[in-house]
Amino acid sequence: MWGDVNWSGGLSTLNSPMENAMVSLFKKHTSTHTPPTQSTHMTTMTTPTVIDLFCGIGGMTHGFVKEGFEVVAGIDNDETCRYAYESNNNSARFLLQGIEDVTGETLLSFYSQNDIKILVGCAPCQPFSKYSQGKPLSSKWSLLKEFGRLIESIQPDIVSMENVPGLVKHEIYDEFVALLKDNDYHTSKNIVYCPDYGIPQKRTRLVFLASKKGPIKLIDKTHTPDNYKTVRETIEVLPKIADGQTHREDRLHRAAELSELNKKRIRSTPEGGSWKDWNESLILDCHKKDSGKSYGSVYGRMKWDEPAPTMTTHCIGYGNGRFGHPEQNRAISFREAALFQTFPTSYKMFDSSESSPLKNLARHIGNAVPVELGQIIAKSIQKHLVEYYGE
Repeated sequence: MWGDVNWSGGLSTLNSPMENAMVSLFKKHTSTHTPPTQSTHMTTMTTPTVIDLFCGIGGMTHGFVKEGFEVVAGIDNDETCRYAYESNNNSARFLLQGIEDVTGETLLSFYSQNDIKILVGCAPCQPFSKYSQGKPLSSKWSLLKEFGRLIESIQPDIVSMENVPGLVKHEIYDEFVALLKDNDYHTSKNIVYCPDYGIPQKRTRLVFLASKKGPIKLIDKTHTPDNYKTVRETIEVLPKIADGQTHREDRLHRAAELSELNKKRIRSTPEGGSWKDWNESLILDCHKKDSGKSYGSVYGRMKWDEPAPTMTTHCIGYGNGRFGHPEQNRAISFREAALFQTFPTSYKMFDSSESSPLKNLARHIGNAVPVELGQIIAKSIQKHLVEYYGE
């Protein structure tokens, strides 16, 4: 099938020889090619257009924006995400709505008739996370069914879903894949270790891609263990702050205040260490029990020359994981957490007129899709579209 694609510039960010060839090919088909045939749903100009379900503050959306896609809407049921989402993503509109209340008609109202319709989303992953193993699945698991309902309703050209790898072990995932195959989608499942793509945290994610246009896959890895992006490369340049302190020029560079006991504990923790390095007087009673000895990362410090641990909604708390700064006697700051999630420093996280602007920020950052993972997914879709519309 032939068609001309109106691209807003994202392919210019790609720079390998193969990718430069793709840019040239895309430009050719946007400017000079006259298609010999035309399907009933295509005109001579079509635009890849994205809607982001469960958008949060816009990590996935911003990845697509940075790659030149037109993102028209993000949908989430958390009003506190609106400011960051709409302040950083061009004209993308934030729609406050739970997915169970979203209709196909609502989604179609954001697309133009001839758009290449792209639907992306990251359903809340806590029910399938390793941290929830052994617990009954919450009602959130049904949100994946709602995602499938909307796909079946609007028949987007391309679908992407990002989630935790544990999802693939559940029947709900098999049902989701079967639904897409029944609707004539080509699918691919990818378990992504984020450092393999230059993201500075040891985050492992499921990236699921589907297309009606043909086989689709994630682009090749960009990094190896020899050049993984590290904690040092990501945050060492930031000015030093103490626990409880906010840097005067950056309100996000703020660290939680520690109790006197926790100050003693972190001073007793070496780089890369944890509570297992403390003397007996500092160890919590729960960690002295056999059942508590497996939690070796809590009250831990990061290592300078490795990627950071996975950012969570509690990532600014010293006792919540390996979230201690490698050197300074404090937990990581909001700014450092955002950098590990690959948000640019220019990203506007909160409205300065709010009375408690940081109240929800750790949750927002921890729940986000890393921006650069969004870019990897966007580049994979770009490559797929170029291959499909190419000669």
